[in-house]
Amino acid sequence: MKNKMCRFCGSILNQVFLDLGETPLANSFLSKFDLQKNEPFFPLQVYVCNQCYLVQLKQFKTPKEIFSKYAYFSSYSSLWLKHAEKYVEMITKRFHYNSNSLVIELASNDGYLLQYFKKKQIPVLGIEPAENVAEEAKNRGIPTIINFFSEDLAIKLKNEGRQADLIVANNVLAHVPELNKFVKGIKILLKDNGIATIEFPHLLNLIEKNQFDTIYHEHFSYFSLFTAMKVFFHHNLQIFDVDEIPTHGGSLRLYVKHTTNNYLKITSNVKVILDKERKYGLNDINTYKNFSKRVIQVKEKLCEFLLEAKKSGKKVVGYGAPAKGNTLLNFCNINVDLLSYTVDKNIHKQELYLPGTHIPIKHPEEIKKTMPDYLLILPWNLQDEIMSEMSFIRKWGGKFVIPIPEVKVI
Repeated sequence: MKNKMCRFCGSILNQVFLDLGETPLANSFLSKFDLQKNEPFFPLQVYVCNQCYLVQLKQFKTPKEIFSKYAYFSSYSSLWLKHAEKYVEMITKRFHYNSNSLVIELASNDGYLLQYFKKKQIPVLGIEPAENVAEEAKNRGIPTIINFFSEDLAIKLKNEGRQADLIVANNVLAHVPELNKFVKGIKILLKDNGIATIEFPHLLNLIEKNQFDTIYHEHFSYFSLFTAMKVFFHHNLQIFDVDEIPTHGGSLRLYVKHTTNNYLKITSNVKVILDKERKYGLNDINTYKNFSKRVIQVKEKLCEFLLEAKKSGKKVVGYGAPAKGNTLLNFCNINVDLLSYTVDKNIHKQELYLPGTHIPIKHPEEIKKTMPDYLLILPWNLQDEIMSEMSFIRKWGGKFVIPIPEVKVI
């Protein structure tokens, strides 16, 4: 997005949606040795296009720099695995995929989803840029290309006779700086009668529920259905159905076909969600202008709670080391003085430190040893799962703190 040009329609960007200051890359976890080095920070300033209403960041780092070695492994969340398994059951039943079909997932991570197609003897192919994560998928017997999905890769696969009956792209569209090339690649890779399903956090929820912490440098774009329809239609692809799903604080699942495919009819769901977006004001630039005031209020309330807890001699620790937590903590200037440590089940994050704040990441067992008064849940989208797993803190009077959409103690 050079010279502040919209990455979809090319319009000049001059409307700031939200300015979160300067932060490090959200998944750039630090070793003890790294703490001695200068840590790079980048502006986290978000714009909205006056023409197509795409909310977007400038690109400061290339996807290769961000994703080539990645700390996020999808299989560490049991809820996410259930979501994947449920999706596979639904999609195979609805569209009758079988051993003659080919399912290709873009940003397939550690094989968390494709494993369920494989169990049904449906041929699969993963495309995953992070080598360390892709190796996990390969170890599970999931054929995986270690590369970024691109128009060129789509052409190569098509020429090899490997077009997809189903393309799955979960939480990857936001990570793509060259949006038009990525969508064009989907167009090329998809069989004439094939479909793609694409999931991403719904911009409506981000604004309505103050989910500003889902903004970080590796998320280049934030979508409404209204804008997504424009993007896909520009490449002769059409959204024929859409589901509202609970993942990541409220997401959309798009069902996409070629515009030349007349067999799949557009469902009423599309109009229902477009009407909801219009009613909320996502087609009105003033809705975007007013968001930052509410974000400041969340920051003030969280800092007020943590300062009061410290003053009262109460101990607060974190649960989780998600990217969203790093946006929240850096924006609120929260460090080890207010949050002595956080825990995470992901062994690849344990014994490292959060970027920017340098809060140590420990094994969840640490909570039983130190018996904190409050557990701040950073991946608030998984709060039910976490509160169930950590319910033992009630034995010593421990409570949970949910930061988004507003600070709540449970």
